[in-house]
Amino acid sequence: MMCLPVSHIFIHTYKPMTDRMNVVKDKIFRRRGKGHRHGYETGWRHGYRLGACQSVLRRVASRPFPVRDVKAMYVPQGFEAIDSGVIEALQASVRECIIAEPQRMLDLALETKPDLLLVMNGLHVFPEEHHDHLDRIRGSGIRTAVWLADDPYFTDDTARNAPHYDYIFTHEMNCIEFYRSLGCGQVHYLPLATSSRIFHPRRTGLEYESDVCFIGNAFWNRVALFDELAPYLADKKVVIAGGHWERLSRFETLKRHIRPGWTPIEETANYYNGAKIVINMHRPIEAGSDNRNGRNIRGTSINPRTYEISGCGTLQITDVREDLHHLYRPGSDIETFASASELRDKIEFYLSHEKERLAIALRGLRTTRENHMFADRLNRLFEIIFS
Repeated sequence: MMCLPVSHIFIHTYKPMTDRMNVVKDKIFRRRGKGHRHGYETGWRHGYRLGACQSVLRRVASRPFPVRDVKAMYVPQGFEAIDSGVIEALQASVRECIIAEPQRMLDLALETKPDLLLVMNGLHVFPEEHHDHLDRIRGSGIRTAVWLADDPYFTDDTARNAPHYDYIFTHEMNCIEFYRSLGCGQVHYLPLATSSRIFHPRRTGLEYESDVCFIGNAFWNRVALFDELAPYLADKKVVIAGGHWERLSRFETLKRHIRPGWTPIEETANYYNGAKIVINMHRPIEAGSDNRNGRNIRGTSINPRTYEISGCGTLQITDVREDLHHLYRPGSDIETFASASELRDKIEFYLSHEKERLAIALRGLRTTRENHMFADRLNRLFEIIFS
């Protein structure tokens, strides 16, 4: 996959533009003071970033996919960011799209007779008898497919579900042989993606501004990371949002930065846009209180946040998963870390090097829009099922 260069207009003219703007700013600030300086600099930085993002998006080549003569029924999992992106892409890709809640899947399928029943994940919110429902739907001649978005963290459950589908799509490469060993004949790798309707460059309010942002639950590997970073982050403008962050041994050090509980999807996109740097760290794979992965299948896939953060045109620093190298280019359109000390050093560097920070963020935006949208993934899914 080739990573194309960012617009010459915004990257190569950055220094001359900033030099001229700094002269103007200095004149203004001599008259007005610190508060005006901060407000002006913040507004200028966000405006400049948005302009650069729009320049990149204008250069992204749109790839029209065929509208297929297919009636598809989609059963959502309840992952708002994923479900809304899939539904939007389906509605643009097929003749008819029917949305069915898990409890009504059987009745609606037998009533409407879709060409394809596509289930997202098939976990957590599905009724106990949904295996019987799937068997009856397949028995009526309707193709069934599941797209597994939680692999390998709940493979104890998906091992029971997978044999009841005609097609298995998983975003985890390491699970392909696992499902084949269960007798599933059609098992395919299909990475996740993002939706431009939610995760796109946008203007946000001052309440969403931060130097460093992390959104996600406090799995134990994340707790260890932020405990180590706590002294460094304490005096920075930081947002940490999610559940269970009371697990931190240095909770009091970071308490003022923590927003406990669930963050709505639109709010998440605002926080990503308001941040200079967004940290991404994948959950651990080991079985335990947070997972149901008794076979300890190793996770190599990247999470949905990887696409969503980069889709906002913000610099992302993520821990490394093997699949990352097939989808992004570390050091070019995304940054990575392998330890708390490396992450701290990279945060320090990019907070003081705005040009370099913006350049990587813009390349990440372009890569995401060109290669990692739900329309791309569904086109591949339809090719496999209907070819």
